[in-house]
Amino acid sequence: MKRIQYDEYGGPELMRIDDFELEVPGQGQVAVQIKFAAVNPIDWKVRNGHLKMVTGRVFPRAMGSDFSGTVISIGSGVTRFKPGDAVFGLARIKESGALGQAVVTNEGFLSKKPDTVSFQDAACLGTPGVTAWNGLVDKARLTKGKHVFVNGCTGAVGEAVVQIARMLGCVVSGSCSAAAMQRAQALGLQRIFDYRTTDLSMLNERYDVVYDTAGTMATAVGLRLAAKDGLFLDIDPSPGKFIRALFNRRLKPIVCTPKADILDALAQAAGEGKYRLPVAEIVTLKEAPRLIAALEAGRKLNGKGLVVME
Repeated sequence: MKRIQYDEYGGPELMRIDDFELEVPGQGQVAVQIKFAAVNPIDWKVRNGHLKMVTGRVFPRAMGSDFSGTVISIGSGVTRFKPGDAVFGLARIKESGALGQAVVTNEGFLSKKPDTVSFQDAACLGTPGVTAWNGLVDKARLTKGKHVFVNGCTGAVGEAVVQIARMLGCVVSGSCSAAAMQRAQALGLQRIFDYRTTDLSMLNERYDVVYDTAGTMATAVGLRLAAKDGLFLDIDPSPGKFIRALFNRRLKPIVCTPKADILDALAQAAGEGKYRLPVAEIVTLKEAPRLIAALEAGRKLNGKGLVVME
């Protein structure tokens, strides 16, 4: 089988497509033949070594986090899946591997793909949806009627946050570029601000939850926009922010933490048409390094970039 991998931490030039031998799934693990993989910023952040305290220094290392596909085999103790099941989910952060023809991941990092959701749409759901859920539900305990502000509301995580917040009965406002205003309006936001022409720190409104899904909002601005008992959710955590959060309970750094119940909830929402992310471009595995490098360099897509496995 083939996958994208690299022999040391560093830039996009290190990516190569190489042969590998799929491991046998162990206790609580599932082997999946991948149909589509979605490209996420976490993929190149891991390759650049930003998480090497977690991922370690054993090479070669595979790339990729989100995928959809079909179960090949299961390890001992797996009860939720069987060979032939159509699934979507996330690779293990330490091993990665979604950008390849097959991967082994944890049972709890998967959910069954709804029949009404295509494999390409299912591949987009994992990391954005889990990250949104971790913030809105796990951290903020969001309830109906609350007001949410989403910085970067038309990015992948931003769109997931908007859709899940509205699914929970909340009122949502947010910021995006002028070019994305129409997309934001279609998502049902109450108020939309152009981040290039609006000084968000000067807004008079206060929100129950401010979610920075773009990773560009200063902590001071996020905390100012949050109501007195509101929260600022930060998608771009750092050691300094975690330390600050110990002393300020209104600041919540968010780390994508997949769990079976979250993925099942996302599957149900997607099956009911309440959660979907647009697909902007599909490339082959051979073409994937080029797309990843372009996105890493700042290219913008009006939706998700996918890799189809042949």
